[in-house]
Amino acid sequence: MRREVRALLHVLLGAAVLHISLFSELYLRYVRKELRPYLIASGLLLVVVGLVGAAVAAQELLRPGRRTRAEDGHDHGTPRTAWLLLLPVLAIYLLQPRALGAFTAQHSDSTAAKPADPAGGFGPLPANGPVALRLADFDARAVWDTSGSLKGRQVRLTGFATPGPGGGSWYLTRLTITCCAADAQTSKVEVHDADAPPEGTWVEVTGTWQPDGRSGAVPALAADRVRRIAEPGDPYE
Repeated sequence: MRREVRALLHVLLGAAVLHISLFSELYLRYVRKELRPYLIASGLLLVVVGLVGAAVAAQELLRPGRRTRAEDGHDHGTPRTAWLLLLPVLAIYLLQPRALGAFTAQHSDSTAAKPADPAGGFGPLPANGPVALRLADFDARAVWDTSGSLKGRQVRLTGFATPGPGGGSWYLTRLTITCCAADAQTSKVEVHDADAPPEGTWVEVTGTWQPDGRSGAVPALAADRVRRIAEPGDPYE
């Protein structure tokens, strides 16, 4: 690959990384917010490397008595595959891929992380309700908490709607990532006593845990209130 082309690709890739991490919050669609400093540092490094490479290429072009690579018989051009590196840049600027959502959730099972000590791994809930919980935490308590801390407690959960296994049933769903979207895990709660919103709609559901939910693999919630909300800036838990 020619040096000037390599320099251009470095600058464009670095600028794309800075665009999503320094000048916007698009990076939250792909990675956790804790990784933002590393993205910014990587973007800056790519831009600096590209600018240095461009300066070196310009110096060579202006050097007196310089023989071209074609004259030396070493000019093999730029491989077509090298231009594939521009695809992520074009995707970020032109397409702006969305965060993982309903499609991903429908093709994955609900996961309730088991604590190391189920008997003592859950702290007490606040005395006043409704208690705002991460959907993944609600699932873990519903499945593994032997003390029954959710029994009779009103909770408030946030997620997006996905279709349930039967006609009219639906899940409140949220994706959790450890590092990036590639390791996303799904948390689901089957919502009862409320009409299903359109698929992918973000809602806040207030209700009470139902230990005898119809689906044994997915915890159930008897809804008291379902309120539509805007998609959060950070769509993952």
